[in-house]
Amino acid sequence: MTAPTGTGILHVVPTPIGNLDDITLRAVKCLREADVILAEDTRHSLILLKYLGIEKKLQAYHQHNEHQLTMAFISRLKSGEKLALISDAGTPGISDAGFLLVRECIRNQIAVQCLPGATAFVPALIVSGFPTNEFLFAGFLPQKKGRQKKISELLREKRPVILYESPNRLIKLLEEIITISGESRLVSVSRELTKIHEETVRGTVAELILHFRSSGVKGEIVVVINPANVD
Repeated sequence: MTAPTGTGILHVVPTPIGNLDDITLRAVKCLREADVILAEDTRHSLILLKYLGIEKKLQAYHQHNEHQLTMAFISRLKSGEKLALISDAGTPGISDAGFLLVRECIRNQIAVQCLPGATAFVPALIVSGFPTNEFLFAGFLPQKKGRQKKISELLREKRPVILYESPNRLIKLLEEIITISGESRLVSVSRELTKIHEETVRGTVAELILHFRSSGVKGEIVVVINPANVD
């Protein structure tokens, strides 16, 4: 179904995951033309807009308020406004708010365009050296309930598994992998992708635990686990 004449449009706009120069020309154009930019953290996004020389109204839209605000934005889109949705880093909707707004736009026949652009898990997979023809992106693991069961399921995968993890929980995750899958499971950990201190460490899970216990863990973390029974 096409959007009715006279309605606005929602642009889902990826933003850099670290290096601000990774913004696309089309993304800059959409941000400049938007009536309002919906941002996960307005203070964080203001840094990017200042870097790009864009002065635009920002409104907070995140996982803690999206249920309350989604229909208000649908009304604005129906009135003909152009809205741009961004997150702190990467593509909105990937472990961030966005799904609810996109779904309501579709239900209300409002046009949605998602621009291609930055996301952390693709470069982490590529530099892991693991197979790339198929993979499973699992996002963030449950912190408590169901965590062990989920990890056990993922470790049986015949495809590389990609996870996002907090630096505070990385060593715990690696220890959980050892408990379930043994010390020789191959893992790649990328942190601070595209930033000055970007690092990717590859090896057995036992080797990675030694490395991060020695060096410490800082920054945004992407973990790629080699498929089961693949060396």
